[in-house]
Amino acid sequence: MQVVKKLGAQGFRRGRVFRAVICSMTIVLLLAFSPADGWSRVPAWQTQVRKYAEARDWNSAMRLVEQEIARAPQDMDVRAWRARVLAWSGKLPEAEKEYLAILQVSRTDPDNWMGLADVYLRQGNIREALQAINVAEELDPKRPDIHAARARALRVAGQRNEARSEFQSALRLDPENTEARDGLISVRRGTQQELRFGQDNDLLSYSADFHDEFVSVVSQWSSHWTTSVAGNFYQRAGVAAGKCTGSITRRQPKWGALTAGGAVGHDNAVIPKSEAFFDVDRGWKTGELSFVRGVEFDYAQHWYWYQSARILALNGTAVLYFPEEWTFSVVATGARSAFTGTGAEWKPSGIGRLGFPLARWGERRLSGNLFFAAGTENFAIVDQIGSFASQTYGGGLRYQIATRQDVTSFVGYQKRTQNRTDMAFGLSYDIYF
Repeated sequence: MQVVKKLGAQGFRRGRVFRAVICSMTIVLLLAFSPADGWSRVPAWQTQVRKYAEARDWNSAMRLVEQEIARAPQDMDVRAWRARVLAWSGKLPEAEKEYLAILQVSRTDPDNWMGLADVYLRQGNIREALQAINVAEELDPKRPDIHAARARALRVAGQRNEARSEFQSALRLDPENTEARDGLISVRRGTQQELRFGQDNDLLSYSADFHDEFVSVVSQWSSHWTTSVAGNFYQRAGVAAGKCTGSITRRQPKWGALTAGGAVGHDNAVIPKSEAFFDVDRGWKTGELSFVRGVEFDYAQHWYWYQSARILALNGTAVLYFPEEWTFSVVATGARSAFTGTGAEWKPSGIGRLGFPLARWGERRLSGNLFFAAGTENFAIVDQIGSFASQTYGGGLRYQIATRQDVTSFVGYQKRTQNRTDMAFGLSYDIYF
């Protein structure tokens, strides 16, 4: 009788365990295949907003967000999407205002503080960006993207040692974080001097070959000040010439960079006796979800004084930055040439260049470019200005050997008037120290 009771009790316990397992599996299946209406609806509209953003259809993205806000006007998570769309579309003051309004109601979501920090950083307000990032870290100290964001802000502020430490913290939390890994490379390179030397060659169909050796040193003394010194040495049909060029650059996050400089040369009636130039550069980021990630504009004026000619070149450059490190640039030049005993004459020229990545092996990278130029003149040599029209086709490669070294090469073929041709090629080596 005792044995029967014991077997009955064991059977009862086994049955209870079996029923519990079946019940648990049923709940899991119901959750997996029958989600609540809210779970399916909210990701759907958020996904559609992102699709509109990727297509840069900001009006449709904002219209969909406004519809969701009308359904839940007190939901700060929904309003945060309005702030994101405003930021993605480049409406930074409106995005800042929206984030601040949200944070007056709810201050415990680190994503909103991170969004506000990104807006501040894009506006060049470094101190305010760092303050917002600090609040986000207090709310969630284990997020690697918070450390990466602080590192970006510190890098812009010129505090590269602190930025390096933050990128390392992000990597410790997420060893696969690509932004943090690339960020470490950027801050290592940004603190060093740059030495570049190389040689360019022109094989001309109508004259002896032309050769040019050069060496330059670029020194970044701080996040705001950079200097450059370069020497060029020319050999042309048995005539030797050389010049020394120097420049200084001032950078400010809000208004870009301004460069001024000049050159003096041992001309031998081949190259300019002296030069002067200035350059203004300004860039904008348009957002990580945009097809065009950034835009940069540059305007420059360059004066060349030869023994028998005076040249003024006006240059305008536009650079578009695309995903995966693709770039496209256009340069338009108007040159005013004035020779002794003749009047002045303006001539246009231009060049388009497409840059693209080819391969990557860790820190080693291979990239290339293709370019086409029309009417381009070489103001380094006096007999190559004001006397011909041309079309040039070419391309180049850049191989980053390591973090501190790279090699650059190019080749170009130029067709000129009077059936003249120029085959140009060159190689340079760059090292950071």
